[in-house]
Amino acid sequence: MFKRHLFRSGIFCLMMGSLALFLSSCSKPIKIEKLSGYAQGTTYHISWWSQKPISKNKVQGQFSNKLASIDKELSTWRNDSYISRFNQSSSTQWQKASKDFIGLIELAKQINAKTHGCYDPTIGPLFDLWGFHKDVLHVPSASQIAAVKHDLGIDKIKVDKSRGMIRKTLPGVQLDFSSMGEGYTIGKLSQILEHDGIHNYIVEFGGDMKIKGHKPGGEKWRIAIERPIPTQDGIEPYRIVTINDESGVTLDTSGTYHHSFDDKGKEYSHILDPRTGAPITHDLVSASVFGHVAKVSDAWATAMLCLGPKQGLEVAKKQHLSVFFIRKDKKTFKSFESPALEKSKRVAFAAKN
Repeated sequence: MFKRHLFRSGIFCLMMGSLALFLSSCSKPIKIEKLSGYAQGTTYHISWWSQKPISKNKVQGQFSNKLASIDKELSTWRNDSYISRFNQSSSTQWQKASKDFIGLIELAKQINAKTHGCYDPTIGPLFDLWGFHKDVLHVPSASQIAAVKHDLGIDKIKVDKSRGMIRKTLPGVQLDFSSMGEGYTIGKLSQILEHDGIHNYIVEFGGDMKIKGHKPGGEKWRIAIERPIPTQDGIEPYRIVTINDESGVTLDTSGTYHHSFDDKGKEYSHILDPRTGAPITHDLVSASVFGHVAKVSDAWATAMLCLGPKQGLEVAKKQHLSVFFIRKDKKTFKSFESPALEKSKRVAFAAKN
């Protein structure tokens, strides 16, 4: 999603005195290092630079180990992961869970309450019902939707934080953290860079990202918000954003345009509203949330798209969220910002084309 820039640095050195002085006054421009890969069903791209030399192989190894551990805990696509075993179990007894896993449940509960149930990571069975998981897309009956909704609800997951335990109150309830998984992963990869002494970077995972610091020459990082249209030629920028806050900005975008289907002339989005059990029907096609913690802004981006332009803006105002909304008006797009984003000095939007 981010726009890559070539770093140019011209250094003019004068011969003054000894050769040693000449050599000490001329230094190579610092290189922006890049890593990319595939994990969790998507791609990632990392850009960073550091005054202190850091081995790319070391960083890549750390990333690979962390991605593997996240996959082992949170992947719903492998039967041996912790979350899959939890979902497959019909037990309502207490069981051990990691601190991070409990933290994701607690975050989900908070956002669920603030969105009146519009955000809920237990809606995985609804995606199965509508056929999104296996690309066998169809419109289920009202009775089928009602039956599945019976087992939904993050309130059906209980947490005992002091003991590090969780349990279901209904045997059929399931968890799926994909709506905040990319943000969670970004946070973990960013921690690795910080631990290695790297404080100037862009970590992009599945289109979401965290941006910190600046470029080697002091120039600010610039990224792009994607135009909400499916394209075969890669990402098409909609608005270019300059990152002014060097302490770290997260950007997470959720859109309706990557996965949808048509049934009898009616288009259905893959964004489901757990309150109705059906795809959203409003005209909001993209919501980008600027924040401080990637997993939080990731969850809020999904919540905004569920809520829609009117309710989403109301919640964004109440929660002081920096959100960039894009609505589809026939064949054109119209964008607007939440009050917090309009007032923010953390980022700056380039003029519209």
